[in-house]
Amino acid sequence: MYSQESISGRRRGRPEPTAETLSGLACLVCATDYRAASAREAVVVSHRDGRPLLACRGTCARMAGGSVDGLDETPLPLDERVRRHQDAAHRDAPHEAAPNEDASQPDARHQGDPS
Repeated sequence: MYSQESISGRRRGRPEPTAETLSGLACLVCATDYRAASAREAVVVSHRDGRPLLACRGTCARMAGGSVDGLDETPLPLDERVRRHQDAAHRDAPHEAAPNEDASQPDARHQGDPS
């Protein structure tokens, strides 16, 4: 088992969570992808920006939140977490011009005299 010192050091040295981690699709500690069939059980260990952060039950949960069972809260079902992650990715994606649109050229319908 990990000592309290090693757990505290791990928390301080942890990089910013990825988009998948923030969406509950990957473990906060070991980055296990919960979409994989062999993924371990996820538990809620914390919250960030109103969204639950998940870690694998056991050592990862203890390292992330101090308890092997996480918080007394049930995570959203995986399919709902995937749907919300995809919705957020589409919402944040930059708008691209249509294939036949050339953004560098002015629209011909708006050139010249309207009569």
